[in-house]
Amino acid sequence: MTIIIIVLLLLRCSSSEKIQYNREVETLLKWKNSLDNSTSHPLLDSWRLYSKFSTTNNINSPCKWIGIYCNKVGSVTEINLANGSIRGSIPASIGNIKNLTGLYLYGNLLSGFLPSSLGNLTKLEFLELGINQLSGPIPIEIGKLRSLTWLSFFMNNINGSVPLEMGNLTNLEYYQLDENSLSGYLPENVCLGRKLLEFYAYDNNFIGPVPKSLRNCTSLIRLELQANQLTGNISEMFGIYPNLYYMDLSSNKFFGEVSEKWGKCSNLSLLNISKNEISGSLPLELWKAAQLRILDISFNHLVENIPKELGRLKFLFKLKLNNNSLSSIVPSEIGMLSELRYLDLSANNLSGSIPKDLEKCSKLADLNLRNNKFGGAIPFQIGNLRPLQNLDLSSNLLGGELPFELQNLQNLETLDISHNNISGSIPATYKEMLSLTYVDMSYNQLEGPIPKIKAFTMAALGNNKGLCGNNTSLKTCRMEEKKGSNGIVVLIVVSILGGLILLFIVVGLLFACQKREMIMDGQGETPIKTYFVSWNHDGKKVHEEIVKATENFDSKYCIGVGGYGSVYKAQLSTGQVVAVKKFHTNDGILDAGEAFASEINVLTRARHRNIIKLEGFCSHTRYSYLVYGFMEKGSLSDILSIEVKALELGWRKRGNIVKGLANAISYMHHECCPAIIHRDISSRNVLLDDEYEAHISDFGSAITVDPDSSNWTPFAGTFGYSAPELAYTMEVNEKCDVYSFGIVILELIMGKHPGDLILSLSASSSSSSPPAVLEILLKDLLDQRLSPPKNQVAEKVVSIVKVAFACLQPDPGSRPTMKDVCDKLSTSLPSLSEPLHTITLEQLFYPPTSTS
Repeated sequence: MTIIIIVLLLLRCSSSEKIQYNREVETLLKWKNSLDNSTSHPLLDSWRLYSKFSTTNNINSPCKWIGIYCNKVGSVTEINLANGSIRGSIPASIGNIKNLTGLYLYGNLLSGFLPSSLGNLTKLEFLELGINQLSGPIPIEIGKLRSLTWLSFFMNNINGSVPLEMGNLTNLEYYQLDENSLSGYLPENVCLGRKLLEFYAYDNNFIGPVPKSLRNCTSLIRLELQANQLTGNISEMFGIYPNLYYMDLSSNKFFGEVSEKWGKCSNLSLLNISKNEISGSLPLELWKAAQLRILDISFNHLVENIPKELGRLKFLFKLKLNNNSLSSIVPSEIGMLSELRYLDLSANNLSGSIPKDLEKCSKLADLNLRNNKFGGAIPFQIGNLRPLQNLDLSSNLLGGELPFELQNLQNLETLDISHNNISGSIPATYKEMLSLTYVDMSYNQLEGPIPKIKAFTMAALGNNKGLCGNNTSLKTCRMEEKKGSNGIVVLIVVSILGGLILLFIVVGLLFACQKREMIMDGQGETPIKTYFVSWNHDGKKVHEEIVKATENFDSKYCIGVGGYGSVYKAQLSTGQVVAVKKFHTNDGILDAGEAFASEINVLTRARHRNIIKLEGFCSHTRYSYLVYGFMEKGSLSDILSIEVKALELGWRKRGNIVKGLANAISYMHHECCPAIIHRDISSRNVLLDDEYEAHISDFGSAITVDPDSSNWTPFAGTFGYSAPELAYTMEVNEKCDVYSFGIVILELIMGKHPGDLILSLSASSSSSSPPAVLEILLKDLLDQRLSPPKNQVAEKVVSIVKVAFACLQPDPGSRPTMKDVCDKLSTSLPSLSEPLHTITLEQLFYPPTSTS
């Protein structure tokens, strides 16, 4: 009898397992069939009952499917489809796979709501749904998953408040809610189980204080709550965390003083509490947090002095105390920070002399002391900071002369000493600072000649006593030189006339540049003019390498063709990859000579991080080409036209591209003299590097203009981007670039050229009533391949669209200047007055005006 009972139990168990098996197989296959890309996705191709390679129709167990893992009895315990570009939704039937312990779906394109049936997966330990397009609220049923140790919802569109039932998840070690649209309070019992190691809730709309369970969560090793609206006294909100190494509370509304408790967090490596309402003085005890690498308390209301005890943080890598109200002198102990790379004390009330002991910070790469009350001379010891790349001492009370020792800063890229009282001449030895790309010495008392390097030819040098040799300074230049042994001094006065500037630059570059070499071609006949001042190569070697690397400009190395020439990709022997733009020739005559000269003229004096860098050129009857830095991601136009690449270009990256382009065009219009008008701003002429930083390219149509006179030129540009007034006038000014910029950023936001929208706006421009197209919702205008932007990113997108519409005004006089555009893009944004999905284009095109 006992044996019969055991057999019956085994049969019942076997039957139950078979039923569960069939239910799991049915659930997975139905899910596969519901997905948008199920028929062609290589990962899902294995999800079939019969092997496509089998001739006997053998059952292919789901345990053999890609991404499916089972236990010993064949029941599914893990689904891992991470980073699979899967489109569709999570089915309600997912709750049928009751033995599931791990569900990994992050990095896909899943949309829809989170199914409440997830609550049936009571054995689930890992739930990873981050980087998708999921929306709606968090189901309260998630609170049933008491076995969860890892929960990740980050980078979705999940909204609403966190259910109270989530407090039941007392085994959580990793808890990730960041980059959603969650609101209300942080979950009160987030650390009730005392097991929480990492908690991420940044970039949401959480309000109120920090939960009590989090204040005393001694297990924490990482906490990120930045970019919310959290409030409360920061000295009372947080306790002592012996294991914590990373804490970011920036961009909230915390107030109070910095607590001495932070000094007792012995493992703390990063503390960022910038952009809050913190006041009072810095506690001396901070130095006891001996492992600190990054300390950022910028954009607060700190007062009094910088404690000398901070000099004891021997591992400190970055120190940002800028935009506070700190006063007194900078303690000499700052020189004890031997690992310091970044120091920003700008926008305070610091006074006294710049400490000479800074020279002991031998690894310093960025030093920003702008907008303080520092006096005295620039200490020559700054010249000993050999790794320094960026130095900003502007808007202080500095006097004396420029120290010769700054010439030692061979890695320096930006130098800003503007708005001081520095006198004397610029040391001639500064011409050796070849790494410089940006110089601002305006508003001082400098006089004399300007160093003959490219950085100074485009430098901001106005409002000085008597600088000469730069077209942005005085109209006369006095130079002294001795002739023969009699020491006769000859005074030469050179009048700088606008029409001669271009001739001087082009002829000078083509025929008399420094480091130019005349070499012969393979037949020893025609001289080749080369200019490769950026590299430590001679012209002949670089020229030969380029010809060799492209196999004499073979078409297989061609990566693009334009109206003036073809672009080739070349890798030099040093490993450096460059882009070579070879201009078309006809029987030895350069077809686009003006474009060739224009690019050289512009790019040798217009240096900006968002303008393509000219590495050199070659002028020859066979090989007339320009050499640029290679842009790994290619053109913006190509990226937007390819879905996979467009998906990598998220809203934040697109916002950074807009900002970079605006800064570059503003620089050309307002900081170059004479101003540079590009005339062909288009998405094809915007190139992106490996970090998606934008660079304006193709200056073949660019011209320099006099803002006080008419500038008539033949039409140049790309149809679909050119300003409408160019159809009936040949007068060019900076507002033409503004219009083209508006088209490009609208294209960036929409993911495609806004041709139909622009036509609709233009057709209705003469009408007194708003065009019908403006009735559509903004959310329908946005690139539908991306999930809608959220929170601060949504505010930024709305601001960008407003700027785009302003730039596209039919009347050029109604368009903003690029300086105005930059100011609008950098201004802190108010919160949206209504949800993004309810905003119409009319609200942006016709913003409400105040009435008295």
